[in-house]
Parts: sequence; structure tokens; C-alpha cells
Amino acid sequence: MRMNLLKVNQREIIISLWRRGWSARRIAREMGFDRDTASKYIKLEAAAKAATPSPGNETGEASAAEGKPATLTTGTEAKPATPTAGNGVDPVTTAIEAVRANVSLCEAWRKQIEAGLDQGLSAKRIHEDLAREHSFDGGYQSVKRFVRRLKSAAPVPFRRMEFAAGEQLQVDFGTGPWIVGEDGKKRRTHIFRGVLCCSRKGYSEATFDQKTETFLRCLETTYRHLGGVTVTTAPDNLKAAVLHPDWYDPELNPKLAAFAEHYGTVIMPTKPGVPRHKGRVERGVAYVQDALKGRTFPSLAALNRFLAEWEKNVADNRIHGTTRRHVGEHFLAVEKAALKPLPASLFPSFTEGKRSVHTDGHVEFEKGYYSVPPEYTRREVWVRGESRLIRIYSLKMELIATHCRAEVGGHQTADGHIHPLKRRIADHGAAYLLERCQNLGTNVGAWALAVYRHRPIESVRVMQGLLGLARKTPAQELERAASKALQRAGWRLGHIRLALAEPPHVVQINFLESHPLIRAMDAYRIPFPS
Repeated sequence: MRMNLLKVNQREIIISLWRRGWSARRIAREMGFDRDTASKYIKLEAAAKAATPSPGNETGEASAAEGKPATLTTGTEAKPATPTAGNGVDPVTTAIEAVRANVSLCEAWRKQIEAGLDQGLSAKRIHEDLAREHSFDGGYQSVKRFVRRLKSAAPVPFRRMEFAAGEQLQVDFGTGPWIVGEDGKKRRTHIFRGVLCCSRKGYSEATFDQKTETFLRCLETTYRHLGGVTVTTAPDNLKAAVLHPDWYDPELNPKLAAFAEHYGTVIMPTKPGVPRHKGRVERGVAYVQDALKGRTFPSLAALNRFLAEWEKNVADNRIHGTTRRHVGEHFLAVEKAALKPLPASLFPSFTEGKRSVHTDGHVEFEKGYYSVPPEYTRREVWVRGESRLIRIYSLKMELIATHCRAEVGGHQTADGHIHPLKRRIADHGAAYLLERCQNLGTNVGAWALAVYRHRPIESVRVMQGLLGLARKTPAQELERAASKALQRAGWRLGHIRLALAEPPHVVQINFLESHPLIRAMDAYRIPFPS
């Protein structure tokens, strides 16, 4: 059996009439529906009432099961179909006529609803007043939809945005003409345009992409062309400028934020989906596109030369339709002097991006590795690479490390970035180890110095081992062992350990090679007879 699917207001009228005691046949006849369609929605409502019987109403479930209209959940009797007091309108007749005309059930109560809106009432309050004072049988959703439609039909007029001289520059991209090379291959371009909001002075430039670096260079060229900087700059929410659009507090691309700081301007992105917030440049882009319509160019340079000539000879020489002033003269007379001065240098060119810190405390950037403080291990940081320097920032754009550029595959590790638990004593160098050994005693210091002279490379580890022995050996014994090692010219740590293992009463006899009581060997030479 095929039954029609009705709109919400039509279903509400069927249920309302059924609650008043009307049969499915009568409802279908009066509303012009098939009887099966009316019965379908009555049965659905009856099943819902049977599942949730009203407290104190013992007959509600039985009535729903028999297909008869159940008593309302409030326990009161169903309202009779009587005319509404005060206006002489039968709500049943009004509802049926509204359904037949395919209009909202609330249409008959338009004046009451509009009066409620004028008083600042909510849709919920209006529905309650209609049900209480006018026997309105429609649901809250019907009133809510009708109120929404009334509000959209009478929008509040927009407030015009006005700007003082030098206050704001609006910028945007638009689709440009084709570049047709000598080989016949076509390539689409983008047109960047910036417009001063007061004088409507503009600058246009063609590009092949809308990347962050391209956007910044176009913006920089615009300021240089105008000879100054505005207080604020209003771009669209393009990815090259805004990471996360938000009318109240947008998250800018860090590179754009650094650019704004360099030029002393404030980036104020427009509200997402509201193009009228940058109406000056929206119309300005369309103005440029109209001048380029139907044209092709052999190269990007040729297109930019055309745009420069067009800005000078056409755009600057027009009488603007809103200001009714000559654009070029208006700019020179009023707005140019109001611009902030340009910085002494151009914005530095660099690449940047978000990176994760490896477990060894380094980040990889352009095939080089750079250390960060140990507390940033396994966290994300922002790395900015200039021509000679690498600057590393936290995600709050706080500078945490600066390094010289490393060669491909090379490492740059700052001494302060080594965790104390991972700091080796050898990292301090041989001079530090020698000083530590000399503080242990005269003989120990002399032996360590002798080892450094005889074995300069291995001496660092040998002195580490000597310091380790000093932590578990009395100072006198270590001094005696070092003295023996010096006498025996033993420059290995094993000689110290061997001397420590010898009993302390063993006397070491040192034979002298010369003494006044010792005769020279020539005194014992026996002459042979000739």
C-alpha cells in the first residue's frame, strides 16, 4: 500500500483533528488526502500514546489500542472545535484551509506572531501565548520555522564601513588571464590586488600561485609602491595568511605575523563568508579582471608590465563612482601623507615550518639537525630558516634556540641543551680533567699530566678512570700508587691498579747510577800487556 509523505504542518493538523474526535475518513475528506494516509499518522500517534500513558488516565492505553483518540496527557478532556473567542475564527477551519493552500499553519496568526516579535519575544514564548490565548493547535517547531522565515524576510540594513586616510589596505586574489607560451602551452595566473580604503588607490600584480612567500612579496611590493604602510591590513582568509579563521581571534600564519611586525601594521582578516567586509578590494579585483578580459600574454613579465601601465594611465586617472574624486589626485593630496613610513630594510626571505623534536633532542630542518632545550623533547616546535641562521620557536612563537646553519646531515648542538643526566664528564675536555686530578694530590696530578703528554688522545678516558678510582680509594694510598707508577714510568691505568694491590710494607729499592762513593767503571779496567 502506497501512502503519501506529508509535511510537518500537515501531520500536525491530522493529529490535532484526531484528538478533537474526528475520524480518519472525515479528516481525509476535509483535507483532501487519501484515507490510508490519514490513518497511517493516526496509528503512529496512537502507538506513541500507548507507549507513554498519562498518569491518572487509566483509559488512555485502551483507547489508543482501539484506534480512538486518546485523552491528552494533562488528564483534561479534548477541546471542542469551537470558534476562538474574540476573533470569530474557527481554528479547525483555518488549519484545513492552510493545508489545502499549502501554507504554514501559522499564517492565520501572522499578526499575533509579528506583534510578539516586535516586543522581542522568543518563538517559544509566542507559541505558548498562541496556545493559551488563541487555542492554537500547531506545534512549537511550526512557530519556530515561521518566525525564522519572518526574520529572514525583513533583514536589518548593513552598516556602511568608512575608513580614514591611511587606516586600512584591503588585499585579495582573483583569477587572472592565461599565459600562452611559444610552445602553445597555457598556464592560468592569479591577480593580486591591494586597494587603499580611503582614496581607492590600488596596486596589481600577477602570480602563478598563492603561497605564503608569494603573498608576502606582493604585499611588500604594494607598500613600496604606495610609499608607506597603513595602520591595518585586511586580507581574505586564504591559507597563506590565516591558519584558523576566527572573526574574534584568528590564528595567523607565523610568517605573516613576523611580516606585520617588521612593517608595523596589524593584520585584520575579514569575517569568513562575509565578502562585504572587504568590499573595496572585491570591487577592485573585478575592475582589474574586466580590463584583462579577453586578453592573453606571452609571459608573466608581459602581464605585469600591462598591469603597471593600466594602473598608471587608467585606474589612477578615473573619477571614482563613490568618492567622486580623481583617484590619483585624492591619494597624493590626502592619503599618502597619512601612511606610516616604510622600514629601512626589506622583510628577510626565509623558509619555515612546524617540526617534531626527536628523542635525541634535535629537530630536522632542510637536512640538518639542530638541538633544542630538553623540555621540548617529543613536542612540536616552529623552525625558521634564514640564509645563515636557524631560529627555533615554541608554538607560542617564543624564541627557544638559535643555531648557525649546519651542512647536509650535520648537527648543531648547544652545550646548554644537553640534559644534566646525559652530560658526560669528558664533555668538559682534558684541561678540566687534569685540574680535577691535580686536586687529588701532587703525585696523582703529576702522573695524570705525564699520561696526557705520552698519550694525549687516550688520556681523557684514563683520567676518567683515575677519578673513578679516587671515589673508592683513600687519598694516601692513591698518592703512593701514583708515586710508584711515576718511578716505574707506567703510563697505563693498570700500573696504578697494580701499585694499589701491592702490600704497603714492600720497600722499593731505587739503585743510583752515580754517587761520590761509587767509583767510575774505568777504575776497574785492567790494562793488557803490550
